[in-house]
Amino acid sequence: MHTDLSAHLHTPACNKLIEELQACHQNHAFAKFVGVCNSIDDKVVKCLKGERIARSAANRAKARERQQQYKDKLSQEHQ
Repeated sequence: MHTDLSAHLHTPACNKLIEELQACHQNHAFAKFVGVCNSIDDKVVKCLKGERIARSAANRAKARERQQQYKDKLSQEHQ
């Protein structure tokens, strides 16, 4: 199971892979159950994981910045 595969949530590279996977599922309605589309699915999973890791790193950096600003503000108030 994947996260939401809406185009506006992903990079162009991942969107291309998602479209490929959806096309594979449409073209192989029954064969998809025996693994015909698995290689494309693996690529989609790797791409989505890369996006998630990048988002997490960006969020972590923002959090550190906010924490530092908060600490700076507190230290200025106590002086």
